[in-house]
Amino acid sequence: SMPSEMLMKIFSYLDAVSLLSVGCVNKRFYHLANDNGIWLKIYSTCFQPKRTIWAMKSEQTETVSLGCAALYDRKPGYWKKEYIFKQIAAVKTRVMRLVKPVDPYTGLPCKNKEAMKASGLSWIIVLKDKNGKEHVMEKANLSFKDTSVTIIWYSTDLPCLDILSTLKLYGVMPLLSDQSGAPSKNGPRLRSLIAEYHLANLTESSVAVADKLVQIFSLNPGLLVGLWKEKNEIAFVMVNLHYHQLLERSTLGSATVQYALPPNKPVLDDVDPEYGLHDYNLHVDMHGVSCTYLCGTFRGLFCRKGDIANGYLRLTVVSLKDHTKHVPLPGTLGLSWETDVFKGNVKDCCVMDVTLLDETGKPFWCFSAPVHMEPSSKASCLYDYMGPIYTTDYADAEGKVSVDLVWLEETKEYIIVNLVLYISTKKVNDWYGTNY
Repeated sequence: SMPSEMLMKIFSYLDAVSLLSVGCVNKRFYHLANDNGIWLKIYSTCFQPKRTIWAMKSEQTETVSLGCAALYDRKPGYWKKEYIFKQIAAVKTRVMRLVKPVDPYTGLPCKNKEAMKASGLSWIIVLKDKNGKEHVMEKANLSFKDTSVTIIWYSTDLPCLDILSTLKLYGVMPLLSDQSGAPSKNGPRLRSLIAEYHLANLTESSVAVADKLVQIFSLNPGLLVGLWKEKNEIAFVMVNLHYHQLLERSTLGSATVQYALPPNKPVLDDVDPEYGLHDYNLHVDMHGVSCTYLCGTFRGLFCRKGDIANGYLRLTVVSLKDHTKHVPLPGTLGLSWETDVFKGNVKDCCVMDVTLLDETGKPFWCFSAPVHMEPSSKASCLYDYMGPIYTTDYADAEGKVSVDLVWLEETKEYIIVNLVLYISTKKVNDWYGTNY
């Protein structure tokens, strides 16, 4: 029953976030909260107008005159939209300025962590049960590495795996900034779908790795689900995200459709007969949640045409025969986890980050995924190393990684004696516009 004029006076004292919230109450509040006069005042306070009216006696007269010209020519809600669009553009400009410098070793932006903080980016998972009910998990622990970020969710209220059908991973970014310019935590947020995982047959479709308390199951891309051994209940969810295109995937998609990466535009080369087969650079990290076991860069990788077989190009990074390139991994590999009550460490398991650059230094194939070491069935032919041999493998639609390691009990370390990448010929042909 309150008059509209009185409501408008009250609304005029609200900030942008509060005004948007008020507009969600009912239809009447929505129309009143769309008033161009209120939003022009907010817009003018945040963004200086492009033109200035000189022949004015006071600042108040200038504001009124400019407002009158801008109010009657615009539909209701115009200045609200202009304010929101300009806020989004300002955040994107600030983020793009941060991601412009590139690390010469990884080919990735140097200030990913700062860019994510400037945008207010966070991640959530939505667990959907078989009845259609959604369980949203927002609170997460973050661990930043050179080329990836590890995100862990845990709670005593996580639902049982038996009733779940899917898990969706979203990037969430605030649309507005507060008065200090920082992203507003209480305002409207944009959800961008990054990945969707089907959990109905999780225990049958993936290999389990266990410690004393939990079993963990892995799904591509980069998902680990930990289940309590005694019950079929989720202990924690861990996701590993590579920095390559992470900001785009986390902000430019919609709540239902994933962001599609633009195709690479190849540089035409009709002179080099082995175009696309050489000058690859690899940066590889192997780490747990809180510790790093390997951080190395390998340059000048190539593949001969005779090494192309079964739809894959073979890039040999570390060879069994070349002892000078064997790489040590100090310490015992393990993937640590923690919940509100318990914590543990899954032995012989870690996260592998691979960043393969093409001959121009552009990221060609990138991933961050958990891997597990298993005893190898290969007979030992290493006369310089005495110890058991282990193998680690990873595969997705674009390529495969195969690693052989030897455990040295005397020095308590692993030695990588063989590291080979297999790149899909379809990936190479699409990237370079070639035909292998």
